[in-house]
Amino acid sequence: MKPWLPALALMATTPTSPSQTRLVSPLAGRSEVLARHGMACTSQPLATRIAVRILEQGGSAVDAAIAANAALCLMEPTGCGLGGDLFAIVWDAKGKRLHGYNGSGRSPKGLTLERLRKELAKAGLERIPALGPLPVSVPGCVDGWLALHERFGKLPLADVLAPAIRYAEEGFPVSELIAYYWELNARLLRRYPRFSEVFEPGGRAPAKGDVFRNPQLARTLGGIAAHGRAAFYEGEVAATIARAVAEAGGFLTADDLAAHHGEWVQPVSVTYRGHEVWELPPNGQGLAALQMLRILEGYDLRPVERGTPRWLHLLTEAKKLAFEDRARYYADPAFADVPVEGLLSEAYAARRGALIREDAVLDHCEAGDPRLRDGDTVYLCTADDDGNMVSWIQSNFRGMGSGIVPEGLGFVLQDRGELFALEDGHANVYAPGKRPFHTIIPAFVTRDGAPLLAFGVMGGDMQPQGHVQILVNLLDFGCNLQEAGDLPRLRHIGSSEPTGIPHEGAGKVLLEPGFAPGVIERLRALGHVVRVTSGGFGGYQAIMRDAGRGVWIGASEARKDGCALGY
Repeated sequence: MKPWLPALALMATTPTSPSQTRLVSPLAGRSEVLARHGMACTSQPLATRIAVRILEQGGSAVDAAIAANAALCLMEPTGCGLGGDLFAIVWDAKGKRLHGYNGSGRSPKGLTLERLRKELAKAGLERIPALGPLPVSVPGCVDGWLALHERFGKLPLADVLAPAIRYAEEGFPVSELIAYYWELNARLLRRYPRFSEVFEPGGRAPAKGDVFRNPQLARTLGGIAAHGRAAFYEGEVAATIARAVAEAGGFLTADDLAAHHGEWVQPVSVTYRGHEVWELPPNGQGLAALQMLRILEGYDLRPVERGTPRWLHLLTEAKKLAFEDRARYYADPAFADVPVEGLLSEAYAARRGALIREDAVLDHCEAGDPRLRDGDTVYLCTADDDGNMVSWIQSNFRGMGSGIVPEGLGFVLQDRGELFALEDGHANVYAPGKRPFHTIIPAFVTRDGAPLLAFGVMGGDMQPQGHVQILVNLLDFGCNLQEAGDLPRLRHIGSSEPTGIPHEGAGKVLLEPGFAPGVIERLRALGHVVRVTSGGFGGYQAIMRDAGRGVWIGASEARKDGCALGY
């Protein structure tokens, strides 16, 4: 859904009551994409085509994901880049198991909490800013490419990165929605050295259809293709990154880059409607989606509930409870004791769910105690002819990132460190060499131990809420894979950020246009503050396996420029 256009979702005119309606997507003419051998879904059509071409050449699902991600670093710099982080869930068909990868970078080891507070005070700031050098953490993306390729790649890395390098040298036409966000980012970031040199050729952000080239990025990718990890985390590139941060008044060093390595992790799951739903453990927020599903499993959600006030109310209240826990407990497990087992337990979900009233809102809720015992991001997914599947997400955090552009490298460094807390004793409090709380989360679904679905919904705090709505659309409301993403969505904006700091719009229920007026009136009568708006509801991609017929099913929504494509 383009942010300047009216919503595309419609509703039937025969609701079961004045406040109930069955939502019908006008995108029903946009069918699921079907293919036998392989599938790719990304938020930019050229990147999708690159991924499918890699699959056709005999590449693995991971090869295709890396190729697409590299292309998106060029084609959608508003959502990702070499200066950002990476998370992935991989279904290994040969080993018949899931693998998780946490490719998030750490804070500068030479910057203490005390020094950070002094730097902020000197600048007249009370929290870590969104832009500039202070929120910059080590970029984990490239290390993630190399680690995933080493374990699951089939083609040489040079072949995998070749399409992105070629497009960076020759240029590509910028697509509509990306051009819109590019201009918004440029207004904020053009004040930083070298940003306009790279991202505003001719003195302005590229418009829809303009051919954009990034020869600096082509050279950086070429070095990685030829020399691997060392070409980014050591030598001249690492020194250039460190120099750019230091010149801006930051603390990230070449030693911080050299010391970085991502981490293989075990995905965690809950069962929902007979399906195993998988997310990555903290420092990400995937647990929030699982906690919400745990609570919602206690309610009967039938197809007739689709779009009703009851469903939207239950979704909002479950989100409030999960996000309070998110604000208190989610952090780098190397620095904090994150009670994952307790947060995901049925007993804890029952205690939390008992707080929900169907006739009124939770005006105030706090994090629970799971230790008590009762007895702007890119998401993409790929699948290959061997049955491997990848759920993949990569981001600079806020749009194009911090604004810090290392000389001659063609990318912006991320600003993920903004999400650290500054309060002593907080699980996510800043510390040297620590990974900040992360919003980007890939998801996966199995049934009876067999792979079923790789999917994601990009977009900050919207991601866990989007994951839950997609799964309820599929498993409770009977939608197909495309319709599950096309239906209008709800987004609750609450008072608790990962840092515990309130933000504008706290306590609001945001609805995409397309819900019946009676639904909105009923939500307001329950006590919800409701606003109907376009934009900010994520970007969905998904691949499902029809194992019985040996068919891949792909979906990609209209809120982004991308598409699903198979062969």
